[in-house]
Amino acid sequence: MGVPAFFRWLSRKYASIIVHCVEEKGKECNGVRIPVDTTKPNPNEVEFDNLYLDMNGIIHPCTHPEDKPAPKNEDEMMVAIFEYIDRLFNIVRPRRVLYMAIDGVAPRAKMNQQRSRRFRASKEGVELTEEKARIREEVIQRGGYLPPEEIKERFDSNCITPGTEFMDNLAQCLRYYVADRLSNDPGWKNVTVLLSDASVPGEGEHKIMDYIRRQRAQPNHDPNTHHCLCGADADLIMLGLATHEPNFTIIREEFKPNKPRPCALCGQMGHEIKDCQGAAREKQGEHDEFADTMPVSEQEFIFIRLCVLREYLARELTMASLPFPFDFERSVDDWVFMCFFVGNDFLPHLPSLEIREGAIDRLVNIYKDVVHKTGGYLTENGYVNLERVELIMQAVGVAEDNIFKKRKEDDVSFLQLHTGIIKQRGPAYMTTGQFAPQALGRRDRPEAVQNARHQAYDMRMQHNKSSAEASGSADNRGMKRKAEDSDSEPEPEDNVRLWEDGWKQRYYKTKFDVDVEDEDFRKKVVKSYVEGLCWVLRYYYQGCASWKWYFPFHYAPFASDFKDIKGMFTDFEKDTKPFKPLEQLMGVFPAASGNFLPPTWRSLMSSPDSPIIDFYPDDFAIDLNGKKYAWQGVALLPFVDERRLRAALADVYSDLTPEEVRRNSLGSDVMFLGKSHPLFDFIHELYRTESHEIPAELCHGILGTLNLDDNPILPDKMPNKVLKPGDWEKGNREPWRPQLGFNQHRQQAHLDQSGFRALGILKCVEMFEMRIIEHLARSDCGVFGN
Repeated sequence: MGVPAFFRWLSRKYASIIVHCVEEKGKECNGVRIPVDTTKPNPNEVEFDNLYLDMNGIIHPCTHPEDKPAPKNEDEMMVAIFEYIDRLFNIVRPRRVLYMAIDGVAPRAKMNQQRSRRFRASKEGVELTEEKARIREEVIQRGGYLPPEEIKERFDSNCITPGTEFMDNLAQCLRYYVADRLSNDPGWKNVTVLLSDASVPGEGEHKIMDYIRRQRAQPNHDPNTHHCLCGADADLIMLGLATHEPNFTIIREEFKPNKPRPCALCGQMGHEIKDCQGAAREKQGEHDEFADTMPVSEQEFIFIRLCVLREYLARELTMASLPFPFDFERSVDDWVFMCFFVGNDFLPHLPSLEIREGAIDRLVNIYKDVVHKTGGYLTENGYVNLERVELIMQAVGVAEDNIFKKRKEDDVSFLQLHTGIIKQRGPAYMTTGQFAPQALGRRDRPEAVQNARHQAYDMRMQHNKSSAEASGSADNRGMKRKAEDSDSEPEPEDNVRLWEDGWKQRYYKTKFDVDVEDEDFRKKVVKSYVEGLCWVLRYYYQGCASWKWYFPFHYAPFASDFKDIKGMFTDFEKDTKPFKPLEQLMGVFPAASGNFLPPTWRSLMSSPDSPIIDFYPDDFAIDLNGKKYAWQGVALLPFVDERRLRAALADVYSDLTPEEVRRNSLGSDVMFLGKSHPLFDFIHELYRTESHEIPAELCHGILGTLNLDDNPILPDKMPNKVLKPGDWEKGNREPWRPQLGFNQHRQQAHLDQSGFRALGILKCVEMFEMRIIEHLARSDCGVFGN
């Protein structure tokens, strides 16, 4: 979900929800890799039943990674995806279900964001190519040296969209991968694998939620099922809470900022392309043995425990002296709903609500007053009480003027703080990474030593460089930085100036080109936004209410504009259908990505005679909208008219080949079972009979009728409490310490230098013993034979 900074805010406010994953690594003996035995108990000391993979969060970093060399071809991309799934399976070790969901055709409300992202990606790719050519020419003219340009076709990440050949190939490769693991990996043998590829309509995470909702509705559902969902999007946290499952965990990569990246022009580390001077490459290592290596550290994973987040929310949302019994589950639904106001993939966030300014905390405080006054909650089973929502919006609207002024004051203070006097403190150079000094008494683990020679060489070179810079700038210490020396770019001009009187009039005139006195237009914008709030909540709790609805504006109204909204929404159009894959490509792709479409369809994007040529502008404006960076701005693209698009496509549908017709059809989830699975014989027999009802006892209760068990699993078994009384304030008073695995009482070993030396000796002895065993295994004689 498009909520920048949401996870950072959440993890700081509720620090105990995060634990670091314990990952068992495979071993290697004489070049032979020994895989991890995933049939053994989970080293995190928790057993998961179901693992759900939001596959697009895996596909993107595996096909075009930012922190390591990109795969050379499609085969390497597929292998990288397989290895990533293997790693997640090793950490989580699901015992019942593995559900892999790839984004299919999305609802129209989401397609607007997809369209913006793909047009941006194409625009940024062209701009990067032009910038590289310009800077290359400048550097060469100055006498600099640059390696020759590689003639390499750029990977267009826009192909990661339903309907393309790439996604079709990926689906076939994943089928091969699953069949191989079910046949050869003991940890997979009793796992039911479900693959929902890009031909199945719906976003990956929402297909997963739909599966969970359907299973919860079965009379034989196990309420103690422990779910684990993999993905980095912030909306997964809200979706997990919306299930009301007591055992729900999210696994995601640990975010580590400021990762070093090589210059896109010369390939060297330490500077960006705009600062490239074309300097000769420094020798990497004594004999240049590290010339073609790029420092890569394996990404670590963390668990987000929603059961602990529920504990935090129970403490924060509980209200005393209510005229009715407090319902915690209803208050969780309301909390999820309020998070929509600070941003999501379907609606722009309200101008006065920013997470970094404490918007959610402000909404929670107002919410408690509203519940007391109105005697009820904001939502119920996916439906919104608009009368109560209006009270919250009006309370925020009263404070909007002060919010905007406070925001400006904070921005000015921040700017003054970072452009004021800067003094040199501490040593000129401090080692980092695996050789960084460790504070006494810290319980977290230092990084493992890897490639020590390379790291030591880099340290020497950096130390020499820092010393030279320090000696050359000794006379400038304590002086104010000059404007031309600052790394910060000039602040973009903001014509709206929300912190000055008349902000509402300037906002509507600048953003919508209407006068603030135009009440009908403002009501139209508010009505669309209210519809959006109702659509998003229904989407999270019941599924897609309408495949056709979307918010038809680039900007949101103000909270103070939400007046008389009770009757603004009735219901959505019934029985709407999703786009077909190739139709969605026409709706979200720029003309530069037209090569993924059939020729006659492609011509509709570029031909001057095309009736929909206006959908595909060659260039478009990006409104920073008070932000600093282009990626934070609003792409001002025209909205696609569905009726015009379908009318234009009607003339070219007959040009599709049989293969393209197949790729343009909608599919369904595919189930995979190993031969040892209890359900295998039953499924095999289905090909000979007419019955298609799955017996629940053969498949962990995925579907079917309820059968009484001699040893039933009783409901309402809640996970043990984790938070202690001191944990509520701990995050504000003490430095946060990472927790490994789910056992907070895990004993951690601490080694001094002699301990590390002993480990090194033991490793040598182990290798020596392995070589002796290998020699004896190859020998015809006995162990001590004559």
